[in-house]
Parts: sequence; structure tokens; C-alpha cells
Amino acid sequence: MQGAEQDRRHEFAAFLRARRAQVSPRQLGLASEGARKVAGLRREEVADRAGISVDYYTRLEQGRLPAPSEGVLDALAHALLLDEDQRDYLRQLADLAPARRRRTRPRVVPAPVRKVLADLRTTPAVVLGRFMDVLAWNDLAAELLCDFAAVPEKRRNFLWLTFLDPALRERLPDWDLSAGECVAYLRMDAGRYPSDPRLSELVTELSATESDFRHWWTAHQVSGKSFGSKRILHPVVGEVRLDWQILTVAQERDQFLVVLPAADEESERRLAALGTL
Repeated sequence: MQGAEQDRRHEFAAFLRARRAQVSPRQLGLASEGARKVAGLRREEVADRAGISVDYYTRLEQGRLPAPSEGVLDALAHALLLDEDQRDYLRQLADLAPARRRRTRPRVVPAPVRKVLADLRTTPAVVLGRFMDVLAWNDLAAELLCDFAAVPEKRRNFLWLTFLDPALRERLPDWDLSAGECVAYLRMDAGRYPSDPRLSELVTELSATESDFRHWWTAHQVSGKSFGSKRILHPVVGEVRLDWQILTVAQERDQFLVVLPAADEESERRLAALGTL
């Protein structure tokens, strides 16, 4: 078996096991009397709900089989109560998402996107690449979040900075939420690019140093959320509330423009003051 296929089977199996442990029998109206040897559902309960044999499901969880058919994937998604992002992740692991084939993409941000960044004078914005690498940013984003230019390129990754840069961490009053979302985004990317050495590098380093990362990573939570809210505590202008949006860069499907407009008038004033620094 080739390395990429082996990685994919391993990830597929690990996700099934993690998700099975997270579903409570009560959610499915199943009896929960007596001691259960495992957290969540039993293998036979998942297999029964999916309409497949226990032996077949067991071998899927052990990574001994190739990805199943689309019909079986849908049945497993139903049995494990997967949400839309989790279903997408499962399909990516099964390599049934042809629009997102894994191939190396250049890290060069297209010139029109760089111009948009420069023109956004009152709104912080960054361009993120695969695994949340920070590829470009405007001046206001650097003032609000981090002086990205001062960070070595290898460390210029929003996930790495969220966990390991003390200055950025202090600016995130809802750090647990922000960090958890970052890990869920990385887990989604792991489904698209399971054999990418950059993924292995990030996971190895963060797992070795951050217990929170290890916990969230092994939980296999995934997210493809494209909007939300965020608070930043800036040391000069104070709290800034933002409504962020993720926009796909049409020329480079591995790149995303993240814009962070102010969520209220006071935050607008504080961003304006920040822009004068």
C-alpha cells in the first residue's frame, strides 16, 4: 500500500473511532443500562444503524479496508450523526471530493488579491494558505494581530502563532474558542492533504508542546466555517469586536482571503485610531 493511501486509511479509521466515542446512546434512544466498556456507541450499534456487518465496520475502524462506496459513507454519516462539515471531511478522506484534488499549489498570492489587501485601509485582512500559513496581510492586520513580517516564514502560521506566540495569545480573550476553531480547520485540511509534510511538521511540533492541541487534535473535530465573530484586546486601543468572513481566492483554491470588519461603531473608531499608529 502506498504512503498516501495508508495515511488516508489511518485517518479515516481514526475519525470513525473518535466520532463513535462522541455519540451518546441517549442521542439515539438506545438503552444505556449496565456498564459500557467503551465511551459512546458500540461497534455493533453503529453497524446496525448503517446497515452493514459488524465485521466490515470493524475492519474499517482498523484501517484494513479501502474507503467504502458513497452509499455506505452516507449510511455511516447517518449512523454517527455527522454534521455537514463532518460529512464533507469523511468524503474527503474517502477521496470522493474531486473538486478538491490534492496537488501542490504555489504560495504566491495573486497580484489582484494583494491590491485588494492594500486597498482595505479600514479593515484588517490576511491571506491564508494551506494549513493556515499566513501568506499576505495588510498594515491594519499587522497592527491589530501580529507583526507578521517580523516572524520567520516557517513560523508565519496562524495556528502556530495562536498556540505559541505569547503576544498574540494575550490579544485573544476567547483563546479557547479561537484555538479550538484553528485545530478544527487544520483537521479539515488533514482530510484534503493527509500526506503533506507541512501537516506532519505542524502536528508533531504542537503535539509535543501543547496539551490543549493534543486534546483537540485527537478529538477529530472538523470545521469549514466561513464566518463568525472575534474579539481582540489590543494593548493601545483596547477591545475591538470583529465580524470575520473567509473568501476563496478564485485563482488559487488553496488560498483564502480573511477580512475582519468592525462589528460596531466603537470598534470602527478603535480600528481607525489603530490605523494612525
